Amino acid sequence: MSDPWSLGRVCAIAIMLHALTPHVLAQDPKATNRDVAVVTGKVDKIDSFARSMTLRTPEGLLHTVYAGKELKAFDELKSGDTVTVRVTESVVVALRPNARLTALEDSTAAAKRAPEAAGTDIMQQLKTVVKIDSVDMATQIITYKTGDNRIVTRQVVDRHLLEGLKRGDTVEITYTRERAMAIVKEP
Repeated sequence: MSDPWSLGRVCAIAIMLHALTPHVLAQDPKATNRDVAVVTGKVDKIDSFARSMTLRTPEGLLHTVYAGKELKAFDELKSGDTVTVRVTESVVVALRPNARLTALEDSTAAAKRAPEAAGTDIMQQLKTVVKIDSVDMATQIITYKTGDNRIVTRQVVDRHLLEGLKRGDTVEITYTRERAMAIVKEP
């Protein structure tokens, strides 16, 4: 027969530990859904087959954008052109203490099959677990280390995603991009 006091003490200790360490346990993810994101930059690379282009912003950041066949402006672009592109996107950032860093995973197929994807035109979904190197709230630029030891710097449009993040945090990033809505070639 087990000692009921021992079981009670174990439960009490577990409850106290839970109360004392809420920041170590799961944290609600931060998310942003933007119906329209605007990216302006020079066309660095074009993939006609995939109907994608990589843009380099004035800050030196790279963005890959997918264009449907209805966007005829894509067919007229060449490397070096300056364009403004409007796309829909969502980003989810979730703190994952002690998680193992992962390489970038393309989860597009699973995202397209998900019930909540009905009626959307998901072009790409990427997931990764990274370690934060620095967060600059003034410029809204974050630098992080990936599972394959790359150092990545990104500007984050929604500062809400950066709130509370600090050097050394491990986070899971899920980025879902839908097709470009408009492409305008700048003079």
